[in-house]
Amino acid sequence: MLSDQKIKAFIPTVDPDRAKNFYMNVLGLNLISEDYYGLDFEANGTLLRISTVQQFTPFPFTILGWEVDDLSSIIHSLNRRGVLFERYNIINQDKSGIWKAPGGVDVAWFKDPDGNLLSLTQYVNSSVTSYEDN
Repeated sequence: MLSDQKIKAFIPTVDPDRAKNFYMNVLGLNLISEDYYGLDFEANGTLLRISTVQQFTPFPFTILGWEVDDLSSIIHSLNRRGVLFERYNIINQDKSGIWKAPGGVDVAWFKDPDGNLLSLTQYVNSSVTSYEDN
């Protein structure tokens, strides 16, 4: 029923102006509309709605992620734009914050201005494929 329909993702913000700047100017997403209730961005075919809320507590896990071709390059580019990547004591990450997961997947995490945890993933081993390869 919904397998052939587009997904719309939602992320909360308490400060839409700050979120707008981050998602548009730092991450480079295309703002397609905004209203009192939030912001809509186009993200490579997915609609991302940044919903304005009065308050919330960010989840301690990833709520949105991107599959990328060159993780190191994107990390360096985002670092230059002021994005800091998360460090976790329970996994072994390189100096850029990349965790080489078992099976050939590289992952790095960063937060938006509201503390929402976002991720970047690169499939580096031919034995692991993205959902698009299936």
